[in-house]
Amino acid sequence: MEEISGKAPRSDGVAWPQPLVELQPPLYELIEALFFAYRDFVSDADRLLIGYGFGRAHHRVLHFVHRQPGLSITALLEILKITKQSLNRVLKELVEQGFIEVRAGSADRRQRHLYATADGHSLAERLAQVQTARFERALAGLGAESYHQAMRFLDAMRDQM
Repeated sequence: MEEISGKAPRSDGVAWPQPLVELQPPLYELIEALFFAYRDFVSDADRLLIGYGFGRAHHRVLHFVHRQPGLSITALLEILKITKQSLNRVLKELVEQGFIEVRAGSADRRQRHLYATADGHSLAERLAQVQTARFERALAGLGAESYHQAMRFLDAMRDQM
């Protein structure tokens, strides 16, 4: 395979952008710290989800539906950056087990809006509480501005739209 810019070709065929400055050595310690922090952060919720036969995809869907009642399926797909096909199985299971309900839109009956049921709210809150406890432990000894600094850091890590 042809190399682009000294890098392996991208799977989508688009060339890698040329660096504007000399590349620095990778920040392996930060990369690994983020991998391990994420692994342990999601494992707290994973342990609760196992009892329901759910996985991380179920958690993500339930989280955003709980946080944004009436969220349209289209909006949820955009938030999660997944295809409708990827969402269908997970959403079907959450609906069939009584954690989410789907309602037709009031203005456009073809639109589908998602709502957490009482059981859905309860599970979403339990999942958020175990993850909140991990954040609180991590932020506890870091000073008064630690929450805001963590938010600024995480926001900076996201792609800006």
